[in-house]
Amino acid sequence: MNHIRTFNTSGPNILSQHYTLLRPALIAKGLDMVHKQRYFTIWSPRQAGKTTYFQLLAKELRAEGYKVCYINFEDYLRTPVSIFLNTLCQELQKAWGISFPNVDISEVFQHIGVITGEKFVLIIDEVDGINPEYFGTFLHAIRNVYHKRENHSLKSVILVGVSNLTGTIEGNASPFNTNDNLKVPYFTNAEIYELLGQHETETGQLFSTEVKEKIAHITSGQPGLVCGFGYNLVENYPDVPVFEFEHYLEIEKNYVFRYLDKNVANVVSKAKKHRKFAERLLFETDKIPFNIYDERIKELNINGLITFDKEDYVVFEVLLYRKCLHAAFTAPLNGESKEIRKRIEIEDYFTPATGLDIDKIIQDYQAYAKRRGFRYFIEHDADGNPTGLKEAALVYSFETYIQSFLVAVEGKSYLEPHVALGRSDLIVNVQGVEFVIEAKIFRDSNQFAKGKLQLAYYVKSLGLSTGIYLVFADTETNLKSLVEKQETIDEVNISTYIVRYDIEKDFADELRKSRKRDD
Repeated sequence: MNHIRTFNTSGPNILSQHYTLLRPALIAKGLDMVHKQRYFTIWSPRQAGKTTYFQLLAKELRAEGYKVCYINFEDYLRTPVSIFLNTLCQELQKAWGISFPNVDISEVFQHIGVITGEKFVLIIDEVDGINPEYFGTFLHAIRNVYHKRENHSLKSVILVGVSNLTGTIEGNASPFNTNDNLKVPYFTNAEIYELLGQHETETGQLFSTEVKEKIAHITSGQPGLVCGFGYNLVENYPDVPVFEFEHYLEIEKNYVFRYLDKNVANVVSKAKKHRKFAERLLFETDKIPFNIYDERIKELNINGLITFDKEDYVVFEVLLYRKCLHAAFTAPLNGESKEIRKRIEIEDYFTPATGLDIDKIIQDYQAYAKRRGFRYFIEHDADGNPTGLKEAALVYSFETYIQSFLVAVEGKSYLEPHVALGRSDLIVNVQGVEFVIEAKIFRDSNQFAKGKLQLAYYVKSLGLSTGIYLVFADTETNLKSLVEKQETIDEVNISTYIVRYDIEKDFADELRKSRKRDD
């Protein structure tokens, strides 16, 4: 199959080589800001399409008679000012045809401030990478020419970075204020389908509707990941006429379990620095106000893991990142898995009359949890101190058990994460029988009741009829509503099971180590 163009997974798009969304409405917004002589920032997490965007914007500006200078200052964090100045002056001369004094940053912009009769635009990419020793001087120099831009040729300066720079660069008379930020949004579903459709049109190779929906769902429209799924499907299955769900699933497994994607690895690395907080996001349903001054939230937001919803609470932004984070945090317990499988008598879980006995699976897990406890599922550092959230060990315990069971009976499962904190549903398939399990840590009666409704809604949306609601509750919580029961909610059979844990008994060693470390 001869491909005219391909999905790009690294660097800016080249229109003749890569499938590309032109995003005319977003380009028009950038053009309008330049026409109004705004100095502004473009920011988004990595691989969000910033470089492709401003290159398309620069193309339109040049067509209108602007002279656009683009400079990339990636990896200049420790670069001396002399080299920074050399790069700045060389690129300005190349783009604008004017020599600049290579003395200091202020003098360069003083010289710019007396040039008239031209329409200059300066785009600084990877502005986050500029050495902080002179970054302030650089911004101050830009500020000095900003107020007289009607009288000289530098009509717009665009700073491009990973983080929202407003808090860093705002100051008295700063040209970069809150209203002059342009965030490059992730692709909408319609844009994702348009991009995939370019491949379909040019090659005749199609994406099934289900695959398009799954790519949109798991990537949340993150441009690098959308292109990554497209690229890997084409590379791995060049001759199939239609990409089906089984093809998609293999690529997802590559991202989550088999290979280290550089962007996923970066997000996981950042999250590991704040592991307990990240595990709160994964397993606890309590709403967390989004506060950019919280260093944990700031770092995870900058790297694309979390964002805020309409009520300004933290939510996950990219579901694939959440899934990979979950896989990365689960402690390897091969020995424990073997012990679990030794106790599984496969015939006990199937009956001629009813088939798979789902309830027995959960009942046996309850017995296992009571017998073994949860301390085996907390990861420790080299000094033996717990690195993870103790409550997360509860969920890891169950997932280890159910995966061990699935290996024994040759079943399979799919983790389906949600943007909401603490919500992940496990879809289990055993001999063609599918059901959904949601494992949740009990917080209060309202959350407990709401979780049942959410599970019922999700099960029904999948066209299934059975949901298992597995709730971990400490031994001191005794509410009349916290009971095991089987009930029908909106035509879905929901079985609720309670797994008890004792803070002092199950996590005594971890608690002592944490207290000692805190002291």
